[in-house]
Amino acid sequence: MTAQTPLSGRLDDDDYPAYTMGRAAEMLGATPGFLRAIGEARLITPLRSAGGHRRYSRYQLRVAARARELVDQGTPIEAACRIVILEDQLEEAQRLNEQYRRAQAGSVGQPG
Repeated sequence: MTAQTPLSGRLDDDDYPAYTMGRAAEMLGATPGFLRAIGEARLITPLRSAGGHRRYSRYQLRVAARARELVDQGTPIEAACRIVILEDQLEEAQRLNEQYRRAQAGSVGQPG
């Protein structure tokens, strides 16, 4: 039997801001300065705790990890952030395009 706690629903939530800046930087193998820089470049916007501390979600850490990958390959941080944003936009556009194709295929031959 599993107890339902207010936290239990958040454990699987990719958008829940569970990680402090220090923990996020440690997980990425980066510095807090790197996280601040990608925040300033508006790649990610961490939520703030009641005390004003930055908190990061798992989704934000995945985005930051991709930026870190590009920076490690020699890409300037601003360019890396722009690349990640464009990759994300492309992925979303492809997902929507596929949905439209499926919807169109489903409506072909249906009485209108």
